[in-house]
Amino acid sequence: MVAGQSLAELERQLDSLLQKQATNDVLLSIGYGNNPAYGSKTTNFERPIVMKTFLSPSVAYYHKSGFFGSLSGYYLTDSEKNPWFEWDLSAGYDYTKSRKFLAGISYTHYFFSDSSDVPLTPIKNELFAYFYYRGWWLQPGISLDFGWGQQTGTTTSYRQIGRLPIRIRDEVTTTESGRDFNMILAVRHPFIFMDVLKYDDVLLITPSLGLTMGTAHYYSNMKAFQYISRSAKIKQDIKKSKKNVNGQPMESSDHTGFEPRALDLTLNCSYLIGRFTLAPAYTVFKPLQGEDTSIMSYFTAKVSFEF
Repeated sequence: MVAGQSLAELERQLDSLLQKQATNDVLLSIGYGNNPAYGSKTTNFERPIVMKTFLSPSVAYYHKSGFFGSLSGYYLTDSEKNPWFEWDLSAGYDYTKSRKFLAGISYTHYFFSDSSDVPLTPIKNELFAYFYYRGWWLQPGISLDFGWGQQTGTTTSYRQIGRLPIRIRDEVTTTESGRDFNMILAVRHPFIFMDVLKYDDVLLITPSLGLTMGTAHYYSNMKAFQYISRSAKIKQDIKKSKKNVNGQPMESSDHTGFEPRALDLTLNCSYLIGRFTLAPAYTVFKPLQGEDTSIMSYFTAKVSFEF
C-alpha cells in the first residue's frame, strides 16, 4: 500500500505557516509500492507469498469544507494474469481547522479483478477513522480500521455414471462472509523546513512509531494491513488437511483473534514545490505474530500534482 503523505494533508498541516486559505483541490497522483502476491501462475497455498511491485495512479478531489473523494487503480508488474488487479473508490471527511488536533473518517470500497496473483479475500469494504492530538511536541494518535464483505466462488467437479463414457459436471457455488478489526496506536512529530532549495518550497519530515493490534482472519488491503503477512485463512485448507495419528484434524492456534500484530517505525517525507509534491516513505517493522517475526522493511513513494 502506498503510505506516502498526500499533498492535501501536507497543505492542511501547513496552512497556518503559509497563511493560505482553504481551497478546493484536484490531485493527480502516481504511487509506487509492493503488494503480497503468489509466485506462480495458479493460486498455490503451498508456495510462499512474494512481494510484487505495483504502480498506482489516482485522482482525488478535496473540498475546502473537508470532504473528499478519490479513485485509485493498482497495476501489478510481473503479473501472471490481469495486471490491473484492484480499484479503490473512497469518500470521507477530514477535520483540520483546529491547531490542537486532526481527525477524520473515510469509507473505501475495493473492486478486485480476476487475478491469479493476488490472494482472494471477502474484505471489500473498509471504514477508517483517525485522531491525532497535536498540542504537544510528541503527537499521540489512534486509528480504528474495520473491514467487511463477502465473496462468492464456484467449485467445479466431474463424476462418471457407472461404466458409461459419460461425465457429469457439478458446480457448487459458495458464499463466504468475513470481517476484520484493527487499532493503531502511534506517536509522531513533524519537522518542517521552508525555503530548502528555493523560495517557498517546503520539506516535511515526520517520523512515527506505531503499534498495530487487531484480528487477522483474512488477507486484505485495509490501511492497518501494511505488513508482509499471510492470513491464517489463506492457510486454512492446509490446516484442515493435517490429521493426527487417530485420523482426527489437528488443533492448532491460528492467532486470528484480537492480538498485537506489529511494531513499526515509519519515516514519512513530503517535499512541496509549487503544485508538485514528492512523498517517499520508509517503514521498518517487527511482526509480533506468525512464523517469521524478524525485522522487515518496505518502501513506498508518491508523486502528486495539484490543479
